Amino acid sequence: MLIALLSIVVGATILSGLVTIYIDVPRQMGAQFRSYGANMLLLPEEGAGLTADSLQKALALIPEEAVVGATPYRYVRLDMPSRQQSFISAGTDFSQVQKTSPYFSVEGAYPENAREILVGKEIAQTLDVKEGSSVELSYKTTAASGGKAPAGEKAGTVLQGSAEGFNKVIVKTEVVLDEEGKIDSLEVDASSQTPGIGSLVGTDQEFLDQFIGKTLPLRLSNTQPEDSAAGESGQEEGSTVDAVTGATISSQAVIDAINHAANAGEGAAPVENSEHFTVSGILSTGGEEEGYVYMSLKDLQRLTSDETLDAAELSVSAGAQELEEYSKAITDSVPGVTARLVKRVTRSEASVLGKLQALVFLVTAVVLLLTMICVSTTMLAVVSERRREIGLRKALGASDGSIRKEFLGEGMFLGGLGGVFGALLGFGFAQLVSVSVFGSPITFRPLLLPVTILVSMVIAAVSCQMPIRRAVAIDPAVVLKGE
Repeated sequence: MLIALLSIVVGATILSGLVTIYIDVPRQMGAQFRSYGANMLLLPEEGAGLTADSLQKALALIPEEAVVGATPYRYVRLDMPSRQQSFISAGTDFSQVQKTSPYFSVEGAYPENAREILVGKEIAQTLDVKEGSSVELSYKTTAASGGKAPAGEKAGTVLQGSAEGFNKVIVKTEVVLDEEGKIDSLEVDASSQTPGIGSLVGTDQEFLDQFIGKTLPLRLSNTQPEDSAAGESGQEEGSTVDAVTGATISSQAVIDAINHAANAGEGAAPVENSEHFTVSGILSTGGEEEGYVYMSLKDLQRLTSDETLDAAELSVSAGAQELEEYSKAITDSVPGVTARLVKRVTRSEASVLGKLQALVFLVTAVVLLLTMICVSTTMLAVVSERRREIGLRKALGASDGSIRKEFLGEGMFLGGLGGVFGALLGFGFAQLVSVSVFGSPITFRPLLLPVTILVSMVIAAVSCQMPIRRAVAIDPAVVLKGE
């Protein structure tokens, strides 16, 4: 009986452990496959643009707990004037990159501050740059980048412009016009100018307030009309502003940027935005990423004055069918956005998961079959040892039904007891396998405890059928002959 109990404990342990692994495998495999990169791409439809707002709408259609990471990308070609070379640069969110592309290997550190970049290994070798090196990157843009309408066309018109300030570093402006074509609001980015002097043109409220209500074009109060954009366009001389003390060049850059934006519809010349960046790390992937320069999305948007996105990579923890449903929902519900699955990742994940689950199922079935054979054989031996006892009981009037109930009860008792021990040991077995193979623990599932006990009792009951038939078939006359 002890051997039978031990057989049931082993069988229940394997059953409980492998079923726990079987249930938890999709999550474990999903976590492992996320290290190979994103499994969904969001792309703009033809004639449409992908924006941060449309990205958020797409993410709202996927359960929050299923989204491992969502990385936006904007790709442009930037020039390096000092080397007379140009490279593809990607603006992105580095906190999300580390979630969707954990295979990125960085020598140094990911950019954390403004004007820091991550340089691909191939480019780093070409330019002979390393961590801490300083490089200059520039981007040629039209004066009114993102060009809305010419000045005065309608209320709410937004004019974005840029011009060279002190030391030929770019100053950027954004003007909103009212219904009369006058300046309603103004924002100035002069963070690249000399701190505490030229940078004041972007923060000195007294200087900025002068622009409100003025008609374009503008000029500084100490310049002649013929020397300014205002004189060239024949506008009244009254649209003047006073320069910030000690920052005349930066102040003039603000004026030029606004006037260039107003004249963008009349063929304004392109402006080259240029900024200095510090290399925070060198990127190694063994792939095409080594030929890119990565910077924060904010830095690239500031340099190009363009907030659109080219793509977004999503890493979603879900099965192939769920991913298909999410992809279809995004494509159907978010205007201008198409969701596509990265087939090489999703197909590989589904294939490996299916094979692994089939293997677990097969091993569980074989172990349960062996358990049944072991219990049945052991109970047959018990019946053989108790032949005289059974014969005597039948000779004294015991019915076949009572004999069946006795052996079936003993078997189910062993099954229940073995199921309890096996369920507990099975969780420990599953935990050991999960940590050894996948490197992460599993969650205890209370429902498996009664299921394992029930299955163990059923297996024991089925295993006792042959021994019970053998016990019922015992002939008292033959067994007790000579007694």
